[in-house]
Amino acid sequence: MRDDKKSTAGRRDFLRKVGIGTVGAGVTLATPLMTPAQADSETDQERRKARYKETEHVKTFYRVNRYPS
Repeated sequence: MRDDKKSTAGRRDFLRKVGIGTVGAGVTLATPLMTPAQADSETDQERRKARYKETEHVKTFYRVNRYPS
């Protein structure tokens, strides 16, 4: 009887250690991926400028897909 209880406790301890190791490895791997946030460096004029440019390949896409011009 005592041997059975001892082996059960051993398995439980093993699973606890594996779980703790997995969490620790996850935290270690995720830490270098986090970078500090940086403020936006655009001025007001840069934010308001037109960004969409209807180039030739865009016009071709519209023409091929039969969008109204």
